[in-house]
Amino acid sequence: MEIIYERPESLKDVRTHYCAGCGHGVVHRILAEIVDELGIREKTVVIAPVGCAVLAYDYFNFDVCEAPHGRTPAVATGMKRVRPSNVIISYQGDGDLAAIGMAEIIHAANRGERITVVFVNNGLYGMTGGQMAPTTLIGQRTATTPMGRDFRECGQPIKVCELLSQFEGVVYAARCAITGPGNIIKGKKMLKKALSIQLADLGFSIVEFLSACPTHWKLTPREAVQYIEEKMVPCFPTGVIKDTIK
Repeated sequence: MEIIYERPESLKDVRTHYCAGCGHGVVHRILAEIVDELGIREKTVVIAPVGCAVLAYDYFNFDVCEAPHGRTPAVATGMKRVRPSNVIISYQGDGDLAAIGMAEIIHAANRGERITVVFVNNGLYGMTGGQMAPTTLIGQRTATTPMGRDFRECGQPIKVCELLSQFEGVVYAARCAITGPGNIIKGKKMLKKALSIQLADLGFSIVEFLSACPTHWKLTPREAVQYIEEKMVPCFPTGVIKDTIK
């Protein structure tokens, strides 16, 4: 029998704590596959955030360091400057990156730090109860916007990739949706290019994954995928936002 898929060596064989339909598990698998394919497991370090991915060290078979809430890019910067030969990955959710950590991500991008950011955007704070995040859609109901987000009170959703693309230090920014095999394959190609850019010491790169949170969206996993395609993608268009390394 031909084996067409095996668990990546960089991904531990353990039970997940993520909710059914959550996109973090898919992103973990993509990242682990790429690390194996690039042969960089022994020099890869992921910086885990405060958020649903706070337990990332339970899943990856390489080094993972924890950072205070929002300070993931700052920790990643320090690690990369001390150990420039290592592959440093800042793994963040939208609350960690776009709210409390906005200053850190902006300045790391502006400096062109040689790190790769994996940005998982589900439009709310997943770990702490489903509160509104900077990426929450207009009209979206959350624990803190039970009537829906009103732009007059809360502003518009922040488009992180477009924002960071303004900085010259950012050489690659892309966005994909975790909604099916085709899009997952596209996302893997984006992330592999982002890590290749770091290996070539070319500058800052970020890949954003539009991810489902069925639990706090109060949808089934299948409905959550449909929600991404019908609601999130129009607000956060998928594709390559910036690429100076053609």
